[in-house]
Amino acid sequence: MDWGVNNNNNNNNHFRNYKEDNDNSTMNLVLVSNMDPVNIGLASSENPLPVNSFKPRKKTMTSVYLKFFETAADRQTRKCKFCGQTYSIATATGNLGRHLANRHPGYEKTGEAVSNTATRPTAIVKKSQPQGKVNQIDYDHLNWLLVRWLVLASLPPSTLEEKWLVNSYKFLNPSIQIWPSEKYESVLDEVFRSMREDVRALLENVSCKFSVTLDFWTSFEQIFFMSVTCQWIDENWCFQKMLLDICRVPYPCGGAEIYRCIVKVLKFYNIESRVLSCTHDNSASAIHACNSLKEDLDGQKIGPFCYIPCAARTLNLIIEDGLRSAKQVISKIREFVIELNASPVISEDFIQISTAYQEGTWKFPLDVSARWSGNYQMLDLVHKAGKSVDVIIRKHEETLGSRILLSSSDKSVVNIMHQYLEPFYKTTNDICTSKVLTVGLVLFFMDHISDTIATCRESRPSPEWLKSAAEEMAKKARSYISQVCNIFTYMTAILDPRIKGELIPDSLNSQSFLDEARTHFIRNYSVNHFSSMSSGYNAPEIEDGGIVSFAEEIARKKRRTNLSSATDELTQYLSEAPAPIVTDVLEWWKINSTRYPRLSLMARDFLAVQATSIVPEELFCGKGDEIDKQRFCMQHDSTQAILCIKSWIQVGIKFKFKSTEIDYERLMELAAASATENSPSSSEKKPK
Repeated sequence: MDWGVNNNNNNNNHFRNYKEDNDNSTMNLVLVSNMDPVNIGLASSENPLPVNSFKPRKKTMTSVYLKFFETAADRQTRKCKFCGQTYSIATATGNLGRHLANRHPGYEKTGEAVSNTATRPTAIVKKSQPQGKVNQIDYDHLNWLLVRWLVLASLPPSTLEEKWLVNSYKFLNPSIQIWPSEKYESVLDEVFRSMREDVRALLENVSCKFSVTLDFWTSFEQIFFMSVTCQWIDENWCFQKMLLDICRVPYPCGGAEIYRCIVKVLKFYNIESRVLSCTHDNSASAIHACNSLKEDLDGQKIGPFCYIPCAARTLNLIIEDGLRSAKQVISKIREFVIELNASPVISEDFIQISTAYQEGTWKFPLDVSARWSGNYQMLDLVHKAGKSVDVIIRKHEETLGSRILLSSSDKSVVNIMHQYLEPFYKTTNDICTSKVLTVGLVLFFMDHISDTIATCRESRPSPEWLKSAAEEMAKKARSYISQVCNIFTYMTAILDPRIKGELIPDSLNSQSFLDEARTHFIRNYSVNHFSSMSSGYNAPEIEDGGIVSFAEEIARKKRRTNLSSATDELTQYLSEAPAPIVTDVLEWWKINSTRYPRLSLMARDFLAVQATSIVPEELFCGKGDEIDKQRFCMQHDSTQAILCIKSWIQVGIKFKFKSTEIDYERLMELAAASATENSPSSSEKKPK
């Protein structure tokens, strides 16, 4: 057949910020030994060592100031230990004192905190607390919070080397020590490895097939990246999605290199034998890689495998062909809308005028992205509020200029394009908001798009420029249908209870596909469940003289019964009317799995197959711009760790360093408590 953990071990004390001490001391000096910063944050806490209070020897004014400055090797300059500001060796100590007072208020309270940590421990002095409690500030907690911030904001560790950012922390508290970027990189790499092991353990317990999707982009360093994501439906009929890896595809970034990266990822997670499909981005290199993967899996006789193009990218290309004739007009409207968004006065005028003309209600800011949602917003604005747009441009001509005033021919193009593309906008809106975007539902939408294009091409009133655009759109639609027209997508489509055989495209709806689907269902989801019944018999299948053995006769009767029962499941399912389009597909199967026990197993596998290689909203809407910016700007040495950790956190994988879970909720509680304790308002309320 052609197939076209948590392991925190109650170690919450790893991140305790508050420690109890003896009441017999009026001031405590907490010594933080000079150790690796990571170990500070993760080691078990002990009670701080009490140090007897003493009366410091009186120092000269010069020594008080100079201890906060380092003298250069050439003995010509001094450098501030807080901010790095340099002064001539001849600078008066009074000027140095004014620098400390203006730039680093409270510097005198830090004692020896800024002295060389390589030679002795750092001392942080905290005032005694009522009831014997002492606040010990562990500045390593700040570094762990910054690790989390880097991940969630998709920022490289080098961000924290920014001088003004470091100085801002020093201004708040001169004793704060930020890790060097190399330390952040090593911590992130270790967290990535720890969490990846948890992901692998999770996938080993999945009992159904996986669907894989590929996405590609190029960074500002001209490095080609590929993300590999897997999807499946769990035993509770909930859709699951997990980023497996971010791969740096080596030069020349062709199909062979992509194929090797995919295989490496699948082998690491030990799921190569359980992958049912791969959805690619429609590029020639990705198609070549998927074809190589299919040949590899077919050669190993692992099971059926198919690769399909991304429907969202195909639809986006189709829409771009349709918009080509209106690009100049859309650019003109976008310039107007940008000014509208930027000026509260102009936008308020527009709201009042559009209300007076009854041209709709508009919420600012309007979408001005260059993606499909923004382009359609431009057409929609002029189509529905054309009079208001003209009045505003004329009223604020000095600000807006007359160049963006639309002519009658411009408005005609807008109205024609709006009418033609409205079904496309509704389709993409439904695709973006669909809870589970099945292959069957996407084929249903794409069939409707093909009909819309054909109607435009055959319509006599349609202008020639629009018919020409529709012709190009039709070519891409036909190419997509030809790639997905196979038995694999047929089975995926009919297992959607909203589609079945009635709403499937005509190009897929054939008796031969139905017969092949029955064969596949019986062979893979019925017979295998009973093969163990006869596998224990060692007697020959045919006795001497050609007489069938008694055991084999029983086995054959069993098989015939099971085949009939399995066929009846599929026949009964297809004979019933499709469910309404608004039906929750997974909920439907969860309820009906008892009626179709074998067919539901097949549905769990095939409904996980993805029609798109990317989240549609990220392609059609402005949300994708932010993702593209983050990916483009990330440095190659931190892209894999940061993007993977961020994705894993979002799906509930615990943030771990080695075997220790980092309890960020506790860290945030301690940070909030510390901020409250040290705020001026709280200090005023303390009893003297």
